[in-house]
Amino acid sequence: MEERAAMVELRHLFKSYRRGGQILPVLRDITLNIREGDFMALMGPSGSGKSTLLNLIAGLDQADSGTIHVAGVDITTLSESELAEWRALNVGFIFQFYNLIPVLTAFENVELPLILTDLSKKERREHAATALNLVNLEDRMDHYPGQLSGGQQQRVAIARAMVTDPTILVADEPTGDLDRTSAEEVLNLMERLSREAGKTIIMVTHDPRAARKARSMMVLEKGVLAGAPEIGSSQSA
Repeated sequence: MEERAAMVELRHLFKSYRRGGQILPVLRDITLNIREGDFMALMGPSGSGKSTLLNLIAGLDQADSGTIHVAGVDITTLSESELAEWRALNVGFIFQFYNLIPVLTAFENVELPLILTDLSKKERREHAATALNLVNLEDRMDHYPGQLSGGQQQRVAIARAMVTDPTILVADEPTGDLDRTSAEEVLNLMERLSREAGKTIIMVTHDPRAARKARSMMVLEKGVLAGAPEIGSSQSA
């Protein structure tokens, strides 16, 4: 079986924050490959730097030093405006609390990222309908978020993240606000998107059950990768 290429390549990443007169190191010398089509769980205690690392990969924050290549693009060299454009084209975001707009229907929430694209109205509607079909919510497209369960809202959020066909999906505690049954449905969907649609997914989670659904797992402890597999290899969840 042919080995998949690296979709995300991190090299010697350092990140710190300044609080008052203090400099607080958050990430220390992170080097890691994430293969194309992988579903990686990023675990670690609170304050370990998981969300910071996810934000760096997604282009929401910038490292102090080191490089981040996503699909061959070194995003650490991009300006703020270039980074914003890159995020819009390449990153799908899945959040713990869904971040749906309550006055818009499920369909309108999914269509929203397409408004600023060059797609026609007909094409936008086709893309949104396809994304909702992918998460098995075509029969709920006219419902508002308040009329949907938590699991259904998160599936709408996943459809919204997928509708632009992004290069990577980043998920920050996507099951943290769900009951066990809904969480299982969402995780099964994410696993299917990785396996069948070939999407590269990076998920921050505290939940070992969620991590076991992923194809690979990394652990951060005090800003350092602990027990990381060698670059180019993958560790089973």
